Amino acid sequence: MIRLAFCIQGFEIGGTELNAVRWAEHLSPEQFQLTVVHLQADGPLRSRYEQAGTHLVHVPLRNMYGPGALRQGIRLAKFLARAGIDVFHAHDLYSNVFGVLWARFAGVPAVIASRRWWRLRQLRAQQIANRCAYRVAHRVLANSPSVAALLTREEGIPPAKIVCIPNCLAEGAFRPVPSAERAAWRVRLHVPADALVIGIVARLDPDKDHRTLLDAFARIAASVPRAYLVCLGDGPQRAELIGLAQALQLDGRVQFPGTLTPPFNLHHLFDVSVLCSVSEAFPNSVLEGMAAARPVIATRVGGIPDALHDGETGVLIPAGDAQALAAALHAVVETPDWARSLGAAAQAYARAEYHECRVIERLSDWYKSLVPGTRAEA
Repeated sequence: MIRLAFCIQGFEIGGTELNAVRWAEHLSPEQFQLTVVHLQADGPLRSRYEQAGTHLVHVPLRNMYGPGALRQGIRLAKFLARAGIDVFHAHDLYSNVFGVLWARFAGVPAVIASRRWWRLRQLRAQQIANRCAYRVAHRVLANSPSVAALLTREEGIPPAKIVCIPNCLAEGAFRPVPSAERAAWRVRLHVPADALVIGIVARLDPDKDHRTLLDAFARIAASVPRAYLVCLGDGPQRAELIGLAQALQLDGRVQFPGTLTPPFNLHHLFDVSVLCSVSEAFPNSVLEGMAAARPVIATRVGGIPDALHDGETGVLIPAGDAQALAAALHAVVETPDWARSLGAAAQAYARAEYHECRVIERLSDWYKSLVPGTRAEA
């Protein structure tokens, strides 16, 4: 039995957070005794950890530095030593910065930091602290080959220290939504029954570049009268984007339903899935669109090309190029046989590479390789 500790910032819904809880739900309880150290107390994903039977340990952290952080760090180190934790895995920026050093101080045999993002708006102090965490950790996990290469290129982490394990997809992501339920949800989204729905699942912030998507949709709206655009998610640009849709005379053809959390893959509600971000690491949204067998159009940024192969499992376009996005949308809409073949190939690839069974097996084998009775090399 390996005593494993995850360290996470909190229980909010995001790509990193969802991936961590999926791992927690599927790691074998016969092989791993899992503790989840969390810096924030509550959030919508907490109940899933509780249902998975994990041991939750709250380390209340108001800031990353100062006397309070020092007290909580000593408390964490004492807990890790007392619990005999074999593997400590920090999943995000804040758990890297706070948890890795204290796990090393506690003498945990295998300490893992993570890089699951491409670019973050960080304070200079956070950048330095995170870089130190990478160096102090025994290993650094990246969620795509492109992110792994970025770690070596920009952070100077030796390739031998990096392991690449991708995000995973639950079996439910591949399961179609019954036609009656799908129709009911489309009514809820305020789109006609016969609409051709172009959809995006992404936070409404500048990195996701919904402005370019609205511009592209405006270019095809007149020639494809059945097309509707559904932007699922919420964020600071909501009012601005609603105003832009109105200014482009798309009112009624574009919907902003907010964040939805049904028990199925939201991309099954779409006919075409889009992600037009200007910065991404390895987004769940692209993988989920592939799992739903939808033709996926996404920008050629970060780790997206690691999963989405242009013309084979999807369509890649330059970031910020509304004309290219409009052309891709038009091509997919006007050639439905090609769109279906893209979706089928995408789904087959996602099942082969990112299904939870395959990823969890790789993850479990790797964790076990870190605890062979001798301490990992410093």
